[in-house]
Amino acid sequence: MKTVTMARIYIKEGDKFGGGNLMREIFKLLHEEHKVHGVTVFRGVAGFGSKGEVHADDLLRLNVHLPLVLEFYDDPEVVASVLPRIQQMVPTGHIVSWQAQCGCD
Repeated sequence: MKTVTMARIYIKEGDKFGGGNLMREIFKLLHEEHKVHGVTVFRGVAGFGSKGEVHADDLLRLNVHLPLVLEFYDDPEVVASVLPRIQQMVPTGHIVSWQAQCGCD
């Protein structure tokens, strides 16, 4: 078993960064620049944040900004090197991380 760091980033579909889609920018950073072991993006059907504003998949709403969760893992050093970049892209408190055990090489 190998120790890795898991990281989870909470954003919304419509969030932007540098004129582009935030999810795509983070995904590109993790995939192309840091080449982390694995990334998964989850699309929520509903959620709310610290302000209590509900975002839900509702046929009556035309402009839905559903919650997204990007989750990735890698060696602790790799995650430690990329998290400061991501922290500049997302609001404070939208990233959590923890140590885990992986049966990977």
